[in-house]
Amino acid sequence: MCKRSICLFFVVLVLALAGNARAQIDPASVTNGHVYLFDNVGADVPDDSANSHTANLIGSPQVVDGLKGKALQFDGVDDGVHIPDSTMINLSTNQNRTVVAVFNCADVTKSEKQTVYEEGGTTRGLVIYVHEGLVYAGGWNLSDYTPEWTGTFLSAPITSNAWYAVAMVLKDAGPAQEDDKFEMWMDGQFIDIGPGGQLQSRSNDCAIGYTNSQTKLHDGNITGGGVYFEGIIDDVWIFDNTALTQVELSAFSGEPWPYAFGPDPADGSFLENTWGTLLWSPGAFGVTHDVYAGENFDDVDSGTADTFVGDTEPNSPWKGAVWSFTVPPRTAYLPDPADGAESVALDAELTWTPGFEAKLHTVYFGESFDDVNNAAGGPLLAEATFTPPGPLELAKTYYWRVDEFDPPTTYRGAVWSFTAEGTAADPNPAKGAVEVSPTPILKWTPANLAASHEVYFGADADAVANATKASPEHKATKALGAETYAADRLELMTTYYWRVDEVNDTNPSSPWVGNVWSFTTGDFLVVDDFESYNDIDPPDEASNRIFDKWIDGFGTLTNGALVGNDLPPYAETTIVHGGDQAMIYAYDNAGKTSEATLTLVYPRNWTEEGVTRLSLWLRGNSANAADSIFVALNDTAVVYHDDASATQLLGWNEWVIDLAAFGIDLTNVNTITIGIGTKNAPAPGGGTGTMYFDDIRLLKPAP
Repeated sequence: MCKRSICLFFVVLVLALAGNARAQIDPASVTNGHVYLFDNVGADVPDDSANSHTANLIGSPQVVDGLKGKALQFDGVDDGVHIPDSTMINLSTNQNRTVVAVFNCADVTKSEKQTVYEEGGTTRGLVIYVHEGLVYAGGWNLSDYTPEWTGTFLSAPITSNAWYAVAMVLKDAGPAQEDDKFEMWMDGQFIDIGPGGQLQSRSNDCAIGYTNSQTKLHDGNITGGGVYFEGIIDDVWIFDNTALTQVELSAFSGEPWPYAFGPDPADGSFLENTWGTLLWSPGAFGVTHDVYAGENFDDVDSGTADTFVGDTEPNSPWKGAVWSFTVPPRTAYLPDPADGAESVALDAELTWTPGFEAKLHTVYFGESFDDVNNAAGGPLLAEATFTPPGPLELAKTYYWRVDEFDPPTTYRGAVWSFTAEGTAADPNPAKGAVEVSPTPILKWTPANLAASHEVYFGADADAVANATKASPEHKATKALGAETYAADRLELMTTYYWRVDEVNDTNPSSPWVGNVWSFTTGDFLVVDDFESYNDIDPPDEASNRIFDKWIDGFGTLTNGALVGNDLPPYAETTIVHGGDQAMIYAYDNAGKTSEATLTLVYPRNWTEEGVTRLSLWLRGNSANAADSIFVALNDTAVVYHDDASATQLLGWNEWVIDLAAFGIDLTNVNTITIGIGTKNAPAPGGGTGTMYFDDIRLLKPAP
C-alpha cells in the first residue's frame, strides 16, 4: 500500500439560514490559560477560565456596560488590573501564545502610550498598547538564545470610541529569532506578521490597562510602571502554548464565519487506519454541503457541483479550504538520516517510522547500491533502529533498506542513502534550488579536517562528478576561510552542477570528494538581491558593506535616507523576502527627500535577454509616515508607486514597473535610486519610518 495524501474540499451550499456555528470559545472550557470578562467584578477580578487565578484592581476602574456584557472603564490616570505571576502566562517557556483584548479607547490621538495588556519586562515580554492613532502588538526575547528576538511591533490604525478585538499570536517559535512567527490580528482579520522566537520564563507580574513595572515599546523601554489606558476593556483572553486559528480569532469580532472549519481528521494529519469518517464544523449559514475528495490537490480544488438548488444567498456557495490527511504506507518511511542526507555523524544510529501494522523489520546496509538493492534473507528485528557495524568512514556514501514484515507478508522498502561527515556541507544555493540568480555566489561550510577546497562547476552532472584538477570543470582552489566562489554570468533557465572537494595534505585520506549539488537559474536578471554584502570593515579588501554601495543621506542635510544597520549585521537578516539578506531603509523626510543610490556594474544593458520589466519587493509598516516611493534611473528618469501611501503597505509587496515608463535609453543604465517622497521637490516635507527592500530583478514580458 502506498503512502497517500487525500485532499478534502468542502463547499457550503446555502438552502436556509442557520445559527452562528462559529460561536466564541466558552471561557469555562479554557484549561490552558486565563480569561477576564469583568462580568462579576467585586473586591477582586475573577478568572472566568477553568483555572482560578484572581486579579485585583488598581485605582478605581468602574464596571460599565461593554460590548458583550459588563466591562471595566479605566480613567487613564491611575486605574488598572494587576494579574499575579502565573505558569500559564509568564513563568514558563512558550513556543505558542495567544492574547486577545477587546477594548474601546476614549482618545487614540494621545501622545502618551496607553497599555491595554502587558506581561514580562524589558528583556522578555508581550504587550498591546495604543499610541497616536495606532494600536500596537509587540513581543521580544532579548536573551537566552542566538539570534535573540530583538522585538517585533506590528500596528494598525484605529479610531476613538470604537470597539476592537486585537490579538497577538506567537506560532511555532523556537530558540532563535525566525521570520513570520509573530502575528497581529484585529476583528478576525489578519493585520501583519513579523519575526518571533520562543518566550522564555519572564518575571514581573502582568497587567491590564496599565504597565505594572516595565515593558518594551516600539520606540524604547518603559520602566517604573504607569502608561495608563483611558477607555473601556471588555475581555482579555490569555492562552498558554496555544496559537488560535483564524476561525477562532474571528469569533471575538462577533462576525459570523461562513466557511466550513475544524476538519477531522485534522488538516495535514496522519490517519493510522484504512477507513475513516470525515467530519467538520459547518459555516454559519450552511445546512447541506458538497464534499470533494481525491488524491490530487488540483482535482479537488477545481471540483464544482453542476447545479445548486435553493441558492438564495448571493454570496453562496462559500468555497472551503482544501484540507488533506495522509494514510501511512505499509513500507518503512521517514528515515533518519533522511534519504540523501550529508555530513552524518560517524556514530549515527539509523531509525525510521515503521510501516502501517508492521510487526518486525529487516535492515540491509552497505556501501553499494546494487548490493543493498539485491539483498535478501536478512534477520528480523523487533525495534525500528539499527546501528551500523563499526564506525562510519569519513566522506563515504552508504546505502540502506528496510523491509517490513506483517505476517505473512513482507513489504519491500526503498533504498535510501546518506554520506558521512568529512565533505563540504550546507550548499548555498541549496541542493536542487530553482529560480537562482544567473550571477550566483556559491557558498558552503567546510568539513572539520579541511585545509583547502577544490571547486568544480559545470552544466554536465557526470562531468562534474568525475572531474579532476586537470578538467575544465575545475574552477578554483580556495583557502580555508574563503568558502565562496563567484560563478560567471550563467545562462537563464539552465541547470548547473557543482562539487567541492576537501583537501588536507597532512592526512593520507585526503582529498575527500564532495557530493554533486545542483541548482537551476531563473528566467530573470538580478540587479541586486543583497546577498553579496558582508560585515567586513575597511581597509580589508574583502569589505563589501551595504551602505558603501547604496549611497544614502549619511552626513547630509538634504537626504533623509539611512541604509543598513549601524552595527553588524549591516544588511537586514531577519525580515527578508528571499535568500538571507535584504536592505533595511530608514527615512526622515522632515524638510528632506530620502534617496539611496546604487552605481551599477552589471547589468547595465536593461534590454539584455529581452527583459521589459523591473521588479522589486518592498515592505512597509502602518506606523510609517505615509509617503510616496519612487525609482529613478540615471538620476533623471523617475517612476512613482501607484499607492501614494506605499510606505504603509504591510507584508512583502512586489512592485513591477514597465521599463518603457522610464523613457530613457535602457542600454546604458548607470544608477538606480530608491526614494521616499517627491524627487527634486522645491519644498520637501514628511515624516519618518522604516522600509525593507529585496530582490530587485529584470523580468521578461509577462506570458
